[in-house]
Amino acid sequence: MATEKKAYVCSKCGYDSLKWLGKCPSCGEWNTFEEVKLGTKSHRNASRAESAMVRPQKIGDIRTGQTLRIDTGNRELNRVLGGGLVPGSLVLLGGEPGIGKSTLSLQMALAANSLRTLYVSGEESAEQIRMRADRIGINNAECTIYTETLLENIIAEIDREQPSLVIIDSIQTIYTQNVESSAGSVVQIRETAATLLKYAKQSGIPIFIIGHITKEGIIAGPKILEHIVDVVLQFEGDANNTCRILRGIKNRFGAIFEIGIFDMHENGLHIIDNPSQILLSHFDETLSGTVVGATVDGIRPYLLEVQALASQAAYGTPQRNATGYDTRRMNMLLAVLEKRFGMKMYQRDVFLNFAGGMRVSDTGLDLAVVAAVISSYFDSPISSKCAFAGEIGLSGEIRPAPKSAERIMEAARLGFSTIMVSEFAPAITKLKHQIEIIRVSNVAQAARKILERQ
Repeated sequence: MATEKKAYVCSKCGYDSLKWLGKCPSCGEWNTFEEVKLGTKSHRNASRAESAMVRPQKIGDIRTGQTLRIDTGNRELNRVLGGGLVPGSLVLLGGEPGIGKSTLSLQMALAANSLRTLYVSGEESAEQIRMRADRIGINNAECTIYTETLLENIIAEIDREQPSLVIIDSIQTIYTQNVESSAGSVVQIRETAATLLKYAKQSGIPIFIIGHITKEGIIAGPKILEHIVDVVLQFEGDANNTCRILRGIKNRFGAIFEIGIFDMHENGLHIIDNPSQILLSHFDETLSGTVVGATVDGIRPYLLEVQALASQAAYGTPQRNATGYDTRRMNMLLAVLEKRFGMKMYQRDVFLNFAGGMRVSDTGLDLAVVAAVISSYFDSPISSKCAFAGEIGLSGEIRPAPKSAERIMEAARLGFSTIMVSEFAPAITKLKHQIEIIRVSNVAQAARKILERQ
């Protein structure tokens, strides 16, 4: 007779065990193991028989070809995916509540690219989706809405419809009858994701799934969810700002360095072709503590505004606060300024902010951060037509920023008259637009040149 298989699974990380454990050996949490039923022995034997049909192949005998990607109807999404959706791929999109995940997915489903899309919703009714579609203002007759949460019914509907693309909103609402657990649990997420991946590979239909994130900002569910899928996309942004960033965290079919930039409006997400237009302030008056940094994400260079405020510390311990930037790296740069240029940063509160709600980890913006702090410290404005690009080391040396040439050309294209870079940055022989390039070798030299040019 077929007997059920039982196991104990950690509700925090998804680690499973044949017996109950007080402490999870994977995540270290206590009292998190729950008993679940994973199916029958006959079902497992059938799976083994099915997998036994696959035979190993020599790598030289495997045929390769040019994979034709599917156009999603969204240039920025295509860019992050590496040129479009790969047939048979499983894509996971995560982000904060209300950031625009469902809006982006619905715009992809409604895009005028002749894709027969099956939009599966476990969170909203068909009427709610229609209201959002009317607000977006896009109408695609090939898009079908299906409100269902049972995985077996969803697979059956995909078999019947044979769509070009499947969108599931969201993976936390889907459950399978093979596991006796509530929807959204660690086991359900793992089993449903594995089943969807297997179906996508066998049928060649790409599946786009939306996932929730935890309060720590990571995708909810077991970590194995990110290992199962082919592509992981993170939708970022500030709730108080309309700018949205789509970032690739994992991509088995392309690079993970690309980003897509959108602007949120009442009628959906709009593509931003020139990010510098929204990341730079448009003021005639120059203010101290505000400089322009040249950065690169993937192959896309753009300029953004770096704001710093260095004020007299009101309390014994100075405050350090950075928005959109690593506070530890900011503290390192402040220590370099104090050691190599003699600035008494231990007496100053320092606050750092990137305009547009951007979160930046580019080390090539070190020189821009230092320039903003120097400008605020001495209350000396820097020209709004001067940009900065350079990485700073602990000894105060200024190293070339990655893709320095692209940063310089972008600043020249946008009409900047001056850019300060490392002395060792590559020379550019041909520039379509004129720009003065100031080369510096260390922090002290850069600070003196910044103050001399006021």
